[in-house]
Amino acid sequence: MHENTGSQRDAASTIFNLPDYRVTDAIDLPDGGRRVVIESIEPPGCPSCGVLATKVHSRRSQKVRDVPVAGAVEVVWAKRRWFCLEPACARRTFWEATDQVPYRARSTTRLRDQVVSAVLTSGRAASEVARAHGVSWWLVQSALAAAAVVLPAAEDVRVTRLGIDEHRYRSVRWFRTDEGAWRRFEPWMTTLVDLTTGQVLGVVDGRDSTAVGDWLAQRSEDWRERIEIVAIDPSAAFRKALRTYLPRAAVSVDKFHLVKLGNDMVTAVRQRLARTHHGRRGRKDDPAWAHRMLLLRGADTLTPRAWERLERVFRTDDPTDELSAAWGIKEQLRRLLATDTLAQAWNERMRMGYFVQIANMPEATKLYDTVVTWWDAIEVLIVTGATTARVEAANTGIKNIKRIGRGFRNAENYRMRILLTSAAKTVA
Repeated sequence: MHENTGSQRDAASTIFNLPDYRVTDAIDLPDGGRRVVIESIEPPGCPSCGVLATKVHSRRSQKVRDVPVAGAVEVVWAKRRWFCLEPACARRTFWEATDQVPYRARSTTRLRDQVVSAVLTSGRAASEVARAHGVSWWLVQSALAAAAVVLPAAEDVRVTRLGIDEHRYRSVRWFRTDEGAWRRFEPWMTTLVDLTTGQVLGVVDGRDSTAVGDWLAQRSEDWRERIEIVAIDPSAAFRKALRTYLPRAAVSVDKFHLVKLGNDMVTAVRQRLARTHHGRRGRKDDPAWAHRMLLLRGADTLTPRAWERLERVFRTDDPTDELSAAWGIKEQLRRLLATDTLAQAWNERMRMGYFVQIANMPEATKLYDTVVTWWDAIEVLIVTGATTARVEAANTGIKNIKRIGRGFRNAENYRMRILLTSAAKTVA
């Protein structure tokens, strides 16, 4: 059925609400859908000289994809070709274009903005957003790519505290070499984050000094000079890149990773003792294995009942007292990291070294050697409190992006999605 909008034309245009356009016709289609015919309101200026056009050369109908308006709508633009009447202009004719439908566009700007917002703010997959809006995956992806182009460059973000940590881009894969051997490949990526705002500044391939160093080398000298503190995990590769490109920045080692090293030390001792005393791996009947997670808890978090269970483990499944010694060294590391001053930290370090010397266990010695190696960074941690917490939060968001998208095959699309999502959250 053909609707004569007539005097209702303004009302229809208001309801449709497409800037710079008015509704000239509305048609009910046999399939139950609707067709809305629109035209631009103001005559355009010549793209070459800017003189406003006054004479129409020709017309044609162009279908335009747009957002649903009370259901799916087929939008047809009564597009006009104009004469340029400026004698000095070399362009004789041109097709009109608007902010909502730019040159060569087949979809409105508001549609592209809406699909980008749906992906970034609601956390939906691009394919799901495409189905919901009745468009192709390629349109959603091109809209995301266009949005990424206008993202502020890392160079334009004033950063004083930088955080660096790695994450897996894809699952572990195995490849056969030319010699016929199988080789394990772990596709790591490194995330660089502004510790002040939590914004992801960059995502680079790999987790070595070259990957981080190349990214830092692309930044200007002024940008690098502003960096005061860099928080990392105990990674020699990251520290090597920082010594080269950020020699004046103070390096802080993350507290969580140091505590994890202490927990790993306790686990290694427990596993060694199980093999030594039982001749096998731990089982559920072994108190040390049954309470393996209790061994990793901080002493300050234990309830009286938990203390009783822990003492029972040391009494019944620790004949050499090595497990209790390892647990005590782990707790001493936690006390060291909880200090407020460098003097207190040094005293706790000396006490830890004494405990390690008495215990005489390779696992504990290795842990203490790590503390000694990273002592300068530990001092920065105690003084500044700089950790990689915001980087870990960013990596958690990255995991959600991978989960929603069911993984990514294209590394550039993956990197673009991370940067866009992070920028949207930072602005919000």
